[in-house]
Amino acid sequence: MKAERHSLTVSHGFVEGGFTLLEIMLVVVIIGMLVGIAAVKIGGQSEKARFVATMRQIDAYKTAIGIYELENGFYPSTEQGLQALITQPTSQPVPLNWKGPYLDPPVVKPDPWGHDYVYKYPGTHNTTGYDLYSLGKMGVEGDPGNIGNWQ
Repeated sequence: MKAERHSLTVSHGFVEGGFTLLEIMLVVVIIGMLVGIAAVKIGGQSEKARFVATMRQIDAYKTAIGIYELENGFYPSTEQGLQALITQPTSQPVPLNWKGPYLDPPVVKPDPWGHDYVYKYPGTHNTTGYDLYSLGKMGVEGDPGNIGNWQ
């Protein structure tokens, strides 16, 4: 195999054969386009991640509510809410077999958009049980973006 030799020409103190301003600008534009495409793809993924996180949190609350109901024979009232999973309610119906807290750590977290979860018993969507849902991105009751345990 024969080695090839390349030479650069020096003209007026400048090395010829480097990148032109047009070539550098073209590379910068291409990189900018790739970053823009990546940002759009990641932006769509962040909303999907929030949805998944919301569903996981609802599942965790559903498990805790299920254990509460097993031990006490009824669900917390709407007024008692999710707080009944952390501290024993003193309002009616008073759970006599309360063995909580039912959440670990004993904290009712907001949804990924910073809104409180909504708990209603009896439920509107789950008429034989309870409704538990996030108000979603818009934070508006009844919005199609609400994410609930009936979905």
